[in-house]
Amino acid sequence: MIDPAELYGLPFAEGLPAPALAALARHAVSRRFEPGRVLWTAGSEPKGLYLVLEGEVRVVRGRGTRQLVVHVEQAGGTLGEIPLFAGGAYPASAVAARPTRCAVLSREALFDVAAAHPEVAFQFLRRLAERVRELVSRLDRLALLDARARVAGFLLERARSDGGPVVLGMTQSALAEELGTVREVVVRALRDLARRRLIAPLGRGRFDLLDPAGLARLAEAPD
Repeated sequence: MIDPAELYGLPFAEGLPAPALAALARHAVSRRFEPGRVLWTAGSEPKGLYLVLEGEVRVVRGRGTRQLVVHVEQAGGTLGEIPLFAGGAYPASAVAARPTRCAVLSREALFDVAAAHPEVAFQFLRRLAERVRELVSRLDRLALLDARARVAGFLLERARSDGGPVVLGMTQSALAEELGTVREVVVRALRDLARRRLIAPLGRGRFDLLDPAGLARLAEAPD
């Protein structure tokens, strides 16, 4: 059991009535994960539904050093719905990217709560629909843009409104997973952007964007 107050204000809880949140909290078990800890691996049997209370979890699929980020969930995100609702094993692996705490509900507990509070089931349907939309957008980027254009787009998304340095916020290997490539390709792309005087590396994963307009052109229509 967790304190229902921990669910209030999280994106997942938006629109859910207090009795539904109380029921979820009553059936949930709190679990903590250190950075790099694997919550589950692709092909393993489902352990339950995870609600992210703190931190960040990256869901990835691939082999060896070639990993592709399927989605990333932060506080208020949900994980593990597919095998719970569709049956079978987890289709991808989940790894904590930062110190993370989750509320975990078993399949039986989730179904009991959804039976008593149908709005909970609709909330999960909404989350899954949003994830499908995100996946379609991610597939478009992978299919239509080369790695350099994807790196340029990522830097623009991370740009600060005050014009300060952009911080990657992750390792180059993690960025490669995010963009559907490998670390060596990301390194070459960053060097090429610097050579073109579009960015200036500042060290420790920090960059000045020297020509945001040029980055935008590259991100939309790579040459």
